[in-house]
Amino acid sequence: MLKPHLRLTTLACLIGALALAPVPASAEEAPASPLVKQINNGNWLDPKEAESLRDELYYQRAVFAYMTMLPALNTIGLRDGSAKAFGSGYNVLPIWKERMDARAQVPTPNADVIYSMSYLDLKQTGPLVVNAPANVIGMFTDFFQRTITDVGAVGPDRARGGLFLLLPPDYQGHVPSGYYTFKSPTYNVFLFFRTIMAKGDGKPDPAPAVKNAETTRIYPLWAPEKDVKPMEFPDGSGKRVDMMYPTDNAYWTKLKEFVDYEPVEAIAPELRGVLASIGIVKGEPFKPTAKQQELLKKAVETAPKMILATRQLGRDDKRNLYYKDRQYENTWAGGTAEWMQSSYLDVNQRASFFQIAYSSAPAMVMHTTGAGSKYPFTARDKDGNFLEGGHTYKLRLPPNPPAGLFWAVTAYNVTDGTMPETKQLLPSTNGYYDIVKQADGSIEIWFGPEKPQDVADNAFIQTIPGRNFLATVRLYGTGHAFYDQSWKPDDLVKVK
Repeated sequence: MLKPHLRLTTLACLIGALALAPVPASAEEAPASPLVKQINNGNWLDPKEAESLRDELYYQRAVFAYMTMLPALNTIGLRDGSAKAFGSGYNVLPIWKERMDARAQVPTPNADVIYSMSYLDLKQTGPLVVNAPANVIGMFTDFFQRTITDVGAVGPDRARGGLFLLLPPDYQGHVPSGYYTFKSPTYNVFLFFRTIMAKGDGKPDPAPAVKNAETTRIYPLWAPEKDVKPMEFPDGSGKRVDMMYPTDNAYWTKLKEFVDYEPVEAIAPELRGVLASIGIVKGEPFKPTAKQQELLKKAVETAPKMILATRQLGRDDKRNLYYKDRQYENTWAGGTAEWMQSSYLDVNQRASFFQIAYSSAPAMVMHTTGAGSKYPFTARDKDGNFLEGGHTYKLRLPPNPPAGLFWAVTAYNVTDGTMPETKQLLPSTNGYYDIVKQADGSIEIWFGPEKPQDVADNAFIQTIPGRNFLATVRLYGTGHAFYDQSWKPDDLVKVK
């Protein structure tokens, strides 16, 4: 037993030791990793903040889904508008027999060729044979507008026409020889043919192009002749038809229908994951909450503005400019028809394209002399100011445009690529007209709200005051002078 003085000494030592021992640190003072420090000091978020962040992520995913799914919704809009106006079926091929004008709400339509457009459903029909005419400028694409094959001079038929066999994505049956055979990644296939008009008496003559288009034949591979439906060629000209993609929450319901209808493999797993994060999963109910419906509505209204902003502000790398000394742009920004740059998929450029246009194919991008087509367009005048329909502009095309088939110039609305609808209806002109040439052989095209004095009707394109517009130069059968830039269209010049 310790003596009293020893007990006191021991107690004093113990008290001293306790005084020197470290005090347990609070969570704020404890060592922590960077992310623990960054996120609420290692604790769960306030419930309201967590809900707000989850909603923000849902909205951001919806914006990304809008941008990446726009190629499909673009085609779905074309299909649904066509079906409503003209009917549907493998044997229904609408043709704009007097050219497509501003009453057809379509992204950047070409008023200077004869359009034939159809929407085939290989899930319903099985393999389809398309007997394509000669000298078509066309393509087949899946519903994401990925080219299945060109048709025409750059296609396997080399402008001779012939039998194209389209197989469903899951087809496992016999594949006969004698066809240009292709398997589509989607059941839905877009058929897009353009046939070339003839030069009439000082103006285009569409009749030969229509006659050529009407030789198209489409039929199921395994159907006996007696069961094949006769072709129908409804005339789209002069009809008011809305073939645009949705601008409200129908965007999402139509997308869900498409996801349910097509094979899972039609969409890459990562993009399926993005869609799943907003509730769109193949074969499962799509039931967004009231809050999610608000966020989807916000996305479908804001995403188009975001795409428009990227187009308006341009690219930092300037790859979209065709020339060093002109305002004209290349809608593929020097990439491929599949939107590939050298090391990445150009998602912003792809979204920019499908906001105002449709149908991307190798023939539009490759440097094919005398066979392909090129589409330099501009949103600005020579001084770099945006084109505005209340002003008058002059466009000079130097002599001898390098277009073996024909050239054309067209005005479009900047937001969606539709034609500005004025009393002119056809905001376009082309090389089929007898446009008076200048002394040096050049051609002057005028844009404005009213035709200037002494300007011929066929050299004038009417615009809408208070609305911006795009001006597009089309060159079909593009020649060497375009590629080596020894021929370049002048910038539009604002004229008082």
